[in-house]
Amino acid sequence: MNILDLDHSLTAQAPVAQRLADGRATRLDLLALGPKLRLWSTERNYQRFVKHLQQRPKPSAHSPEIFFVGSGDYHHLTPALLSGLSEPVTLIHFDNHPDWVRFAPRRHCGSWVNRALQLPFVQRVITLGPCSDDLQSPQFKGANLRALSRGTLQLFPWQHAPSKVWGRIGDGAGHQQRENLLHWRNLADQDWPAFIDQLIQSLPTTAVWITIDKDVLASEDAATNWDQGGMRLTHLLHALRALASNKRVVGIDVCGEFAKAPHSHVLKRWEAKSDQPPLDRWSETDLLRNATTNEALMSLFEELFA
Repeated sequence: MNILDLDHSLTAQAPVAQRLADGRATRLDLLALGPKLRLWSTERNYQRFVKHLQQRPKPSAHSPEIFFVGSGDYHHLTPALLSGLSEPVTLIHFDNHPDWVRFAPRRHCGSWVNRALQLPFVQRVITLGPCSDDLQSPQFKGANLRALSRGTLQLFPWQHAPSKVWGRIGDGAGHQQRENLLHWRNLADQDWPAFIDQLIQSLPTTAVWITIDKDVLASEDAATNWDQGGMRLTHLLHALRALASNKRVVGIDVCGEFAKAPHSHVLKRWEAKSDQPPLDRWSETDLLRNATTNEALMSLFEELFA
């Protein structure tokens, strides 16, 4: 298990500290690079991260690589974690945001799904759980609806009203178009075990990579730098167990810790202030939920992949 220490958010948590102490996890010190990567990154700094990443210990041939990454502001690092793969995979993406914006910088936490779709071995990206206002008039916000139309991207909100669009997008696994509205297949209305079983049967590959931003979870289960979704931890754990039981999991990355960021870059300060809720909304008691959730995730990974 790899702890990518970019922002101090993980190492003080008891579940992480215990595993670092007894050797079940390995820390990669990226604190000097963390501020340069947060929210978005230049290509030069992104490649510096890739070079640092090569220093991590290699897993055994039959074990998936598992990464805990820190704040969701670093979700755009996921394509770098995937880059060592050579076989076709489906990327299962749990998130409160679709991260599909086309006009954001190439290495941006709001646009990284587009980079993942460009990787030759990624056959499909399936995003589960958004509730955010990114789905309100998505074309005005730069959404990659072409990928949705092609079916290389499927999106299932946790709960969201129909989205207004212009032009023909067509129907997909997670939506139906009726005139100028996309009506979503909201997961909150589904029989969760039946939905997960159906999803697994529809996957185009035997191998999957799972990427989790804990802002997909309700505030009862996580406290992050972003607005929280509605999925409960029990739903997430059930899905992870089902995926591991029926598919070959080649990797997992988890982000969505809470970490204050004294941005030195003026554009990052502006973006954080514009897009993220106030930093003082969480108490220390709230933040303890992250450690509890991480303990549940780590224990499950150890059970499934030991």
